[in-house]
Amino acid sequence: MKFLRFGSPKRVFLELLALLRREWATFLFISLGSGVVAFGIMALTLPYRFPDSGVTGLAVLGTYVWDISPAWIVAVVNVGLLIWGWRELSPRFVGWTAYGVLLLTVLLKVFDGFPVPHFEDRLLVAILAGVVKGLGGGIVFRVGGSLGGTDVIVTALRKRYGVEVGMFTFYINIGILALSSFIVGIEGAVFGLVSVYTNGLVMDNVLRSFDRRRQVFVITNIPDEVSRFVLHELHRGVTRLEGRGGFSGQPRPVLLCVLSPRQTMELKRFLAEHDHRSFTIVSDASEVVGRGFKSWKGL
Repeated sequence: MKFLRFGSPKRVFLELLALLRREWATFLFISLGSGVVAFGIMALTLPYRFPDSGVTGLAVLGTYVWDISPAWIVAVVNVGLLIWGWRELSPRFVGWTAYGVLLLTVLLKVFDGFPVPHFEDRLLVAILAGVVKGLGGGIVFRVGGSLGGTDVIVTALRKRYGVEVGMFTFYINIGILALSSFIVGIEGAVFGLVSVYTNGLVMDNVLRSFDRRRQVFVITNIPDEVSRFVLHELHRGVTRLEGRGGFSGQPRPVLLCVLSPRQTMELKRFLAEHDHRSFTIVSDASEVVGRGFKSWKGL
């Protein structure tokens, strides 16, 4: 994302439209994810007095103690964080985070007072809240966006000091959950921990589901035929590496390709039919960036 150059209102408007045309998918997914997260907070967290993690956790605690709408705390804290981390964060990250925070703030107010479903089983609600908010957060993170909060802190500290992101986030959330136990009680804090844990699991799985690929190494006696199959039938690239047998000392070409699960199965069927003596290694690739997969421009 490039900065919008200051100028006439018409020029700024046209540049904004051009930006939205370039990143319409980012706009769409951040809007959708923000709506899902806002619903999870207002319908499945606040009515049951569950704590939460990050800035949202502080916002819901403020609601429990002072009866303040979480929208105001989310907005004020995130504006402060974005100003603090401005020098360390990329323009794209700042721009889409600001949009996500603004939309989340508005939606929290919109959902305030809406009728919400009521469940008797609080454990079920805690799990459901984690699933819903994890789904929304995963959708936002999938396109390189953010809803602010600890994401801003850890991103800035990682760039400035090399802080380990996962561990730092863990300590922040544990501190907020520990603080919440004095407000919602030990039982409520435990339900909140279940919700936060479920949130993380669902978010990770949402991110992996979009980038689920298989890294495949093939050692075969017919490397040319296998390469043609991958290129022309599966429409994927293949890289030929020069290997050497450790026992025989003979040259053995090794083929490397990245495929979807379905394409991996098709390749295995081809090998079973044409070279059942081949040696194939298949492993999960957590993320693939490049032509034919995730675009560098979307990061």
